[in-house]
Amino acid sequence: MASINKHTSQEGKTSYRVRVRLKGYPVQTASFDRLTDAKKWAQHTEAAIREGRHFKTAEAKKHTFTEMVDRYIKDVLPTKPKQASKQTQQLEWWKSHLGHYLLADITPSLIVQYRDELARGETYRGTKRSPATVVRYMAALSHTFTIAVNEWEWLEDSPMRKVKKPKESRGRVRFLDVDERIKMLQACKKSSNDWLYMCVTLALSSGMRQGELMGLRWSDVSLKDNYIILHDTKNGDRRRVPLVGHALELLQAHSKVRRMDTDLLFPGKNPEKPIDLRRPFNDALDLAEISNFHWHDLRHCTASYLAMNGASLAEIAEVLGHKTLAMVKRYAHLSDGHVSSVVESMNAKIFGDL
Repeated sequence: MASINKHTSQEGKTSYRVRVRLKGYPVQTASFDRLTDAKKWAQHTEAAIREGRHFKTAEAKKHTFTEMVDRYIKDVLPTKPKQASKQTQQLEWWKSHLGHYLLADITPSLIVQYRDELARGETYRGTKRSPATVVRYMAALSHTFTIAVNEWEWLEDSPMRKVKKPKESRGRVRFLDVDERIKMLQACKKSSNDWLYMCVTLALSSGMRQGELMGLRWSDVSLKDNYIILHDTKNGDRRRVPLVGHALELLQAHSKVRRMDTDLLFPGKNPEKPIDLRRPFNDALDLAEISNFHWHDLRHCTASYLAMNGASLAEIAEVLGHKTLAMVKRYAHLSDGHVSSVVESMNAKIFGDL
């Protein structure tokens, strides 16, 4: 509620002091020479507080959107080397549309306007942006605002909190059936690249990402205790990968003929960089007559085979290195048989004596 008190100085000058009190907010005060100005300020201030518009800091009125993005790219993205290039491109898109605005003028409705424009736009390949792509652009922007709020104190709150993300699809699940898997592995064996078969086998047996697999060093591998430690993973956590069966046998044989000019398991011509298997892999796909399949789908294969062999979603998430179950729910339908057997077992124990 607002209160207005009239004051008269010793010189006889009249002024009006306004106090706006709303529960949960600091008291706001101001003085005016005219009563009409005092009433207008009280009315506007109270409305702005209720609508969340009043507590725009002086910093938000001093800094532009461009300044925020440039500082984030300069100071924050170097700490995220894997994402730096992609997020720089995403943030530059936002900057090209919102750069001239003061941070105090960036509203949820303004972001929604350009979110929708982003969704209608095309990629550099000339294809329409998917909802997942729009979500990634929004995630980059959201974190930028979060840093501006929490660390730089340029804003009281992030306008992204009120902006809804587009709904993503459930995700691609492309895995090799039995015939395709046999053909694929046979084609890899016939490859002119001696390491392709071993790398594909390791990928299928472990669920490692391509970058994790190709970046392996011998110091990460324990052939004695049959495991690999992944230090540099996508989510930032170390992950232990079991080495078992045929993959272990192949790696044991590979260790006996390892190159001594590098610690990489699969070095290229440059001993400091891993080998590029894109062409041999694509050639093997052509030979096996397999379409609509990419290297990353080997990881889907691992998850799918685990699900079909009775692994729980939590176990699949642990193998793949996911922190939550959200990413592995796409494989839930493949473990229906396992779920049914669990329910059947429970029912047998509960109702077996009836």
